[in-house]
Amino acid sequence: MPRYDVRSPHADEFVNHEEILDTLAFAEAHKDDVELARAVLRKARANLAPARDHGAALSHREASVLLACDDAQVNAEIRQLARDVKQAYYGNRVVLFAPLYLSNYCVNGCLYCPYHAKNRDIPRRKLTQDDIRAEVLALQDAGHKRLAVEAGEDPRHNPLDYILESIQTIYGTRHRNGAIRRVNVNIAATSEDAYRQLKAAEIGTYVLFQETYRRTCYERLHPTGPKSDYAWHTEAHDRAMAAGIDDVGLGVLFGLEGYAYEFVGLLMHAEHLEAVFGVGPHTISVPRVQPASDIDPNAFEGSVPDEVFEKIIALIRIAVPYTGMIISTRESESMRARALQLGISQISGGSRTSVGGYAEAERPHDTEQFDVSDQRTLDEIVGWLMDEGHIPSFCTACYRAGRTGDRFMEFCKSGRILDYCHPNALLTLAEYLSDYASPEVARKGWATIDAELARMPDERRRESAAGFLARIRNGERDFRF
Repeated sequence: MPRYDVRSPHADEFVNHEEILDTLAFAEAHKDDVELARAVLRKARANLAPARDHGAALSHREASVLLACDDAQVNAEIRQLARDVKQAYYGNRVVLFAPLYLSNYCVNGCLYCPYHAKNRDIPRRKLTQDDIRAEVLALQDAGHKRLAVEAGEDPRHNPLDYILESIQTIYGTRHRNGAIRRVNVNIAATSEDAYRQLKAAEIGTYVLFQETYRRTCYERLHPTGPKSDYAWHTEAHDRAMAAGIDDVGLGVLFGLEGYAYEFVGLLMHAEHLEAVFGVGPHTISVPRVQPASDIDPNAFEGSVPDEVFEKIIALIRIAVPYTGMIISTRESESMRARALQLGISQISGGSRTSVGGYAEAERPHDTEQFDVSDQRTLDEIVGWLMDEGHIPSFCTACYRAGRTGDRFMEFCKSGRILDYCHPNALLTLAEYLSDYASPEVARKGWATIDAELARMPDERRRESAAGFLARIRNGERDFRF
C-alpha cells in the first residue's frame, strides 16, 4: 500500500488515499471542536502580514477541520478572513481573460465532457490558422490581452505542432492597439520534452485540471483514452515544472466526487509542488459540473451546494494565500459576485466555450464544452467589476518582466507584488478605457483610476503611474512597472 510522502514523485504517494481518509476522519471527529477551529484560524491570520517564508498557511488537515465545522460564528470568521487575505496579497484587482477553444476532436472517453470520443451529437471542428487569426482579432477588438488556449486530446487532429503553431499565430496577430500578451495553455498531460517545447513557445501558465483525485472515481470516469492513466495525468505538473515551465495551474471539477475528498486532494497537490519545487500552484481553478451536449450534471453524485462551494473558495484562499484563484463563466453573475468577495482573483469575461465563435455575431452552441451561465459582454463585466469595488486588470507584466515561478512567489509571499499589480492594473484598465470601452464604462473607469491613484501610498510610484496614464491618454501603450 502506498504511503504518504509529500515529496514523492509518485501520484499515489503525494496525493495519498489513506492520508485523505485519515484527514477526513480527523475532521469529522473534530467538527464540533470550536476551540480547535479558532486555533486554526488564529494560525491563518498570520497571512494578513505576508512574509517571504509563507507557503501554504494551513495544512490540508487543518483546513479540513474548518471545512467540516458547522459553527455559524466560525464560518463567518472564515469568510471575513478570506476577504482579508485576498486583500493583503492581491488587493482589489481582478484579472480578466478569455478561453479560446481550438478544437473539440478528442480520443478520450471522459464521461463528464461533451468532447468524449463516443459523442455523436456534437459537430467536430478544428480551427485553421486563418480561423485563429479571425478569433484573435475579435478578442482583441473586445479588449482582451490574455487568453487560455483549450483543445481536446487527439494526436492526429491536435498534435503538439498544431498547438505550437497556434500559439505563434496568436502572439503574431495584432490589430490597431490590440495584442495578446499572454497565452496560457490548458491541454492534456504530455511528455517532459513536449513541455520544453511549450516553454520555448513562451506560454504563460500551463493549466491542467485533475477532475477528481479519487483514483477509483477517476478510472471509472475515464474508461478509455490516454487520460485514463491516473498517474500520468496527476504527475503532469511535475513534468512541466521539471521542463522549465515556471507557472502551473491546478483545479478539480467539483461535482464528480465528494467535495471534502477533492478539497483535501487539491491542497495536498499544492503542498507537493511547494515541497518539491519551492513554488506552489500559480493558479487554482474551481469549476463545477455544468450541463452540456450528452452531459447531465445530475448523473453525478457529488453535487456541491452554493453555500458549501463558497466555503471551499474561502478556505482555498486562506490555505493557499499566494495562489491566483479562478472562476469561469460556468457560474452565474450572482455566484461570481459572491466568489470575488471570498478570494477569487481572476475571471473570464465575454467568454465563448465553442470552438471558435468570437468572430461570429451570434453565440454558437453546437460545439460548446459547457453551458455559459454568465453571458455578459466584456464591457459589461468591466463595468460591473467597478460597481462591485474591484479594479478590472488586463495586466501581463509579471510574465513579460520575468517575475514568474519562484521570482513571482518571492514578491507575492512578501506582499510586494501589490507594488506592481496595483499600478499595472490601472495602466491596463486605462488602455481598455481608451480603446474599447463604452462611454458609460469609460466615464466610470477614469473616475475609478483617479480614486485609486490618489490612494496609492508610494509617492514616487504614484507620480510614475500618473505620468504613464497621461501618455496612455495621448495614444501611447504598453507601460508597466
